[in-house]
Amino acid sequence: MNRKQLDKHINEIYGVTAEFPWLSAPAFGVYRHQSNNKWFAVIMEIPKSKIGIEEEGNINVVNLKSDPLLIGSLLFDSGIHPAYHMNKNHWITVRLDDSIDEEKVKWLLSLSFDLTDKKNKSNSNSKA
Repeated sequence: MNRKQLDKHINEIYGVTAEFPWLSAPAFGVYRHQSNNKWFAVIMEIPKSKIGIEEEGNINVVNLKSDPLLIGSLLFDSGIHPAYHMNKNHWITVRLDDSIDEEKVKWLLSLSFDLTDKKNKSNSNSKA
């Protein structure tokens, strides 16, 4: 899944378009919930070296919130890295290239959306 495909998917499924809040980083887009303004995805173009790839050039990635209990095992998957510029205990960075299956990216996006949804958190608290 590439950046354009991810943007289209987020728009179609979640009804959200990217905001570009940083003038100094025009390739960094934020997707947030309409109900609570919390971010559920941050799409970026960063140097490959920032996520441990020893090659020249930039790469498109997306930061997604994840369950801390899953992150350790997710980091063994190709295309998933510790979060760039976010809390590494709660976020991951996913490459937007051929290194990861499109369905996995969609699943991780859905998980991030649910984890940052205020309604979802209040529903899970009421079950405890």
